[in-house]
Amino acid sequence: MNSCCNHLFPRFSTGPNVRFHKFSRFFSAPSFIQLGLPRSFKKILIANRGEIACRIIRTSKKLGIKTVAIYSDADLNSLHVRMADEAYRIGEPEALSSYLRADRVIEIAKRSGAEAIHPGYGFLSENAQFADMCAEAGINFIGPPASAIRSMGSKSAAKSIMEKAGVSVVPGYHGENQSESYLQEEANRIGYPLMIKAVAGGGGK
Repeated sequence: MNSCCNHLFPRFSTGPNVRFHKFSRFFSAPSFIQLGLPRSFKKILIANRGEIACRIIRTSKKLGIKTVAIYSDADLNSLHVRMADEAYRIGEPEALSSYLRADRVIEIAKRSGAEAIHPGYGFLSENAQFADMCAEAGINFIGPPASAIRSMGSKSAAKSIMEKAGVSVVPGYHGENQSESYLQEEANRIGYPLMIKAVAGGGGK
């Protein structure tokens, strides 16, 4: 078993018929240690839908963990809703009115008795404020601590952290000077072709 899962689920061990898919990579033991909360759960809420929600539910069942699904009106008959032990309506079809409603997600987690929230990927998974809200509500956030989410959310900040740690990064410019003339100089220095990325945009660094 992945060492991270060993921290979270010490009662379980792998066997020839147990597959953990890629589920374990979404867990972060340090976040639980930092919060001083339990690292194994009886019930978790999955704040997502589709393939990732189904994968989390399958693995949770193998580990004996009850699952709570959330769904928008458009996803009422989706597979993850049928697979979970419990399912709650989160809102209207638009993500802003459903899966991105952090307050509603936490409200449902409390109502259902879920001890932790697994955000999956996308939606609230990289939202530091949501991680803080979970901590304030006494609910475990299955993921990195909010401080790490904030640090890695900015491409320039993330590259600076990596450079200070001696990690090789793709050559580029991520400084404060954004004048056109200076950016032209930097582009010529780096070489072409170039890719321009939004400092706070999604995707790779």
